[in-house]
Amino acid sequence: MSGGGSRFAVRFGKRHFFGVALGVAAMLLTAETVSARAAQIDTDARSAIPVNVQQLIVVDYRVMEDSQTAMDLKARLLPPQLKDLETALNHSGMNVGDDVDVLAFAAYRPTSASNPDDVKIVGVAQGQFEVNDIVAGFTRKKVKPLTIRNNRLWPMGSSGMLVVFLNPTTMLFGTQDALKPALACRDGLQPSFLTNNNMMNAMGQVDSQALWSIMDAQGTQYMMRSLLGQASQLTNFDTLKKRLLSSSYTMDFSNGVKFSLNVNTSDTFTAATMSSLLNAAALYEKASGTTIEKQAIDSTNIDSSGSTLEVAFSASDSQFSSLLTSPLFQSVVH
Repeated sequence: MSGGGSRFAVRFGKRHFFGVALGVAAMLLTAETVSARAAQIDTDARSAIPVNVQQLIVVDYRVMEDSQTAMDLKARLLPPQLKDLETALNHSGMNVGDDVDVLAFAAYRPTSASNPDDVKIVGVAQGQFEVNDIVAGFTRKKVKPLTIRNNRLWPMGSSGMLVVFLNPTTMLFGTQDALKPALACRDGLQPSFLTNNNMMNAMGQVDSQALWSIMDAQGTQYMMRSLLGQASQLTNFDTLKKRLLSSSYTMDFSNGVKFSLNVNTSDTFTAATMSSLLNAAALYEKASGTTIEKQAIDSTNIDSSGSTLEVAFSASDSQFSSLLTSPLFQSVVH
């Protein structure tokens, strides 16, 4: 995606308001789950995520398959880059479904990158890993690790991916050029995600949930322009977007589908203005939408509280399944 959008994102077609609920999910979503458990990443994992993180997605992997609706959405939206990471993890000698409790993906911009669209992706897996057994398996196969300082990076088959164990319960995986800056952060040679106050604050809003994601200012600004579509022309959006600081979302599949998005802005005026613009966009899209799309818009609540823009969407499993096959959804994800 150009324009600084998230590299997790599927490619946008038409810029419809319906993305406020479904389109945001299409832009951001990687994997779904249904659980009352919290999906949190430990300090070791956080320290291995570079400071310029654009998007972080964290999911309780244990119960991902408990919802057919979630699995259907994942099958439609999982971007190729993340599918490659997930496949490589399965081929590394472990059973992801049994060994992994929490799975996270982080997209970040390397500090040395001259191109602002140069985004790298690293994966984090947390669980109870038999590290000695896994390493012994690599050794039996005569797999030799790449050593970076005190870190041993093990090739994951022919995928081109490598995995490094940060501790017995946390591993980091990805391509070599994505892992090197991440390990530099973890080893204290570069600033990490832990020093990014805006993103840490955004994480605090959602990391008690089973599935959550956060985006930085740049990703949030691109997302909101996409969601607003023609409504962005109703005001000087280029000035307004500078006041969008970060965003976070959660999805819950325990009883139907519930989606919640928070956009953190610099002041109450910006949050209220964004709320008004999105509501205007909703009316515009509702006028030309199908019956199921109109129902989805009616099920979307847009408001502001203080300096936070709040968007909430809910649907039954059957309603959401119908949305997945709607023309508007297809235009968003293709």
